[in-house]
Amino acid sequence: MPYVNVRITKDGVTKEQKARIVAEITRTLTTVLGKHPEHTHVVIDEVDMDNWGFAGALTSDLRAKAEANNPRVRE
Repeated sequence: MPYVNVRITKDGVTKEQKARIVAEITRTLTTVLGKHPEHTHVVIDEVDMDNWGFAGALTSDLRAKAEANNPRVRE
């Protein structure tokens, strides 16, 4: 029973995008490892950007700074 946990920041991810993530991860485990799709569990955790940090700063602060410098920046 494969279990995959995906953590992403809460940032406008749509239900359709999440469904695609689940489908593609399931497909990969099926084709690469021969796992049965009906036994594969994929959990998506959405984390608020104020609760996720890297490079010594909160993601929300880094994102705001990047968008202030270039409004087209979207990671």
